[in-house]
Formats: sequence, structure tokens, C-alpha cells
Amino acid sequence: MARKVRGNITKMLVILNVEIDAYDLRRTELKTATTNKASTLVNYYKMAATKLLTDLTITAKDNIPPQYIRPLSDRPNLADQSHGSQASIPLIDLRGLEDPRRRSEIIKQITQACQDFGFFQLKNHGIPETEINNIVKVTREFFKLPESERLKYYSDDPSKTTRLSTSFNVKTEKVANWRDFLRLQAYPLQDFINEWPSSPPNFKKNVAEYCTSMRGLVLRLLELISESLGLERDYIDKALGKHGQHMAFNYYPPCPKPELTYGVPGHTDVGLITILLQDDVPGLQVLNNGNWVSVQPVPNTFIVNIGDQLQALSNDRYTSVLHRAVVNSGKDRVSIPTFYCPSFDAVIGPAKELIDDDHPAVYKDFTYAEYFKKFWNRDIATESCLDLFKATTNNNNN
Repeated sequence: MARKVRGNITKMLVILNVEIDAYDLRRTELKTATTNKASTLVNYYKMAATKLLTDLTITAKDNIPPQYIRPLSDRPNLADQSHGSQASIPLIDLRGLEDPRRRSEIIKQITQACQDFGFFQLKNHGIPETEINNIVKVTREFFKLPESERLKYYSDDPSKTTRLSTSFNVKTEKVANWRDFLRLQAYPLQDFINEWPSSPPNFKKNVAEYCTSMRGLVLRLLELISESLGLERDYIDKALGKHGQHMAFNYYPPCPKPELTYGVPGHTDVGLITILLQDDVPGLQVLNNGNWVSVQPVPNTFIVNIGDQLQALSNDRYTSVLHRAVVNSGKDRVSIPTFYCPSFDAVIGPAKELIDDDHPAVYKDFTYAEYFKKFWNRDIATESCLDLFKATTNNNNN
């Protein structure tokens, strides 16, 4: 009897120990789940509070937040791209520009490039390589500054002359883009330089040198483009009014799922012409004959593209072409476009010399301020801003 009682007690103790172990295991699991859930919530609220992608990617790690995921119908097909020299945009050499015969050859090349592509690359452009290296270096240094330092310049107001922001236009877009950027006005230099970031230490000095050199290059290009249209050499210069020059410093962090999003989706540029400096990481794509052409970086060259204002001025002789930036999972990318624009009060419209019975005016006259406002109040990927200023639209309203 005593042996039987001892056996039952032993069984009960074994069962009790098993239940205690199970309870401890369940308690550990619940504690771990609670901790993980709390960690997830903390990360979520960190992401919600983060204004800049650069800081969000540190939190998100291998995840791509839902606000960056494009609809299935609007995702980049990274495998369906044209590569290689046969598909690339034209490369124009400015060497010997002072020689009249060579100048004539360059003008013909510009005419062909603007008609066929709306884009071309430039070499032997006269910008010192040290200035190019310095501007790329200081751009990377800026985006590595502490978040608190960078956020001093944050604004989602496109009218701000110096502003740090993310995506493209956070006020109007439904899906965000995988990009942070700093935009600043650069001409007249003395009017804006005091607004620029004071960190990194060489930022103002290096950017001012680069902006001055770029303006010289732009003015030479505007003469060549005027002549390529059969206009007086200084026609575009005069049409711009007081001129406007601003630039962007684009930073594209590595993206865990580059096939789900864009750095910047397909768009045209609001200004007259854009001169782009990109680092050694590919990302720019240009739409040509229905295909996206990947523009491979070439050391010490610039990429020039026609903007909306030049398409209007040329009466559609030249086209402001759709282009986009794709991202990758392996390496961050920097690009630095210089945008050359009319003054806000400049009246833009087709040059009278380019209008005749066979080529009626495609666009009505408008001020650049009117165009700029429309451009920034629309969704970048859903409509062409130039279509809003066509002469036929004006006639239908009369």
C-alpha cells in the first residue's frame, strides 16, 4: 500500500514538473512575443516620425515601408532596359569650340541630339576635375551629417529657396520616392549663399565655385542651342529675363527591394535646360522610342537635357523628354543637377522666327511663375504640365 502511494505521488510530481516547465516556456514565449511586438511598434513610430529617407533606412533595414511601394502596374522592370553604347545618348565633344568650322560641327550635333533624344553628354566642357570631385565629396558629407543638423533645412514648401526634403513633392504624391534631396538657389550667388548650409565646413566654398563654373558652361550652351534653332546667338539669353539658376543634391540610399519603387519616376524638367553630374553608380534612364535607355556614367562628363521651357520656346522643334531614376540594393548613389531657368516674370512662348503657316504656335505665352506653380501642384507621374499651356487649349476656351 505504501509503495503504491509513493508511486502515485511520484507520478503527480512528474506531471506537476512538466506543467511547471510548460508554464515557464509559455511565459518566456509570451515575454518574447511582447518584446518583439513592442520593438515593432517602436520601429513603426520611429518610421512615422522620420522625415527623411536617409534616417528611415537605418530604422527599416531590410524592409521597404509600404508608402514607397508602387502599384503593380507602375513598377520599374529592371530587366527590360536598353544598355550599351548602341543605345546610349549622344556624346558631344566641346573641344575646339572657338574654331568656326568646329563650332558649326558641334551645332549640328546638338541639333541632332535635341531632336532625336532631348539628351546628350558633354566632354571637354572646361569644368575643372577638382571642382567636380569636390562637389561630389561635399554632397556625400552633407547627407552623412547628424539628422538634427540636416533637419535645420527641412521644408516641404517648393517655393523655399533653400530646402531639404524627401521624395519629390510630399504634399501631392500618393506614393513616396526613394530619394532625399537638398535644393538651393544659386544665382545671383550673393543673394542666396548666406542661406546655404554651413556644414560641412567647405560646403559654401565648393558649391559657390561649382555654381559659377556651371553658369559659364550654361551660357555657352545657350548660345549653341540658339544657333542650332536658327536664332540669333543671344536669343535665349534675352528671352530668360534676369535668369534663374538652382541646383539639387540628390541622395539615393541602397534599397532592399529596388524593383518595387523609384528614386524618381518618369518626369520632365520644369526649367530651360538641366546639366547633370552623376557619380559612378548607374541610375538615370531616358525614354527613347518607347524604351528606357540606361545612361552609364562616364568619368568627367555632364549630361544635358532639354527642359519644358525650351520645348515651348522651340515650338516643339526640341522635346523635353521623360526620364527617371532607378535605385539598387548594393550601393548608394549621388546626382547633382543644375537647373537653368527663366526669371519668374519672364514671358515664355514659341519664338516668332519658328512660327509660320506650316508650323503654327503650339503654345500660348505664359510667365514662368505661372508654369512653375502648375508644375509643383500636380502629380509628377500623371500629367504633362506643358499640355496645360497649349495654344489649342486657349482657343477652345475663347
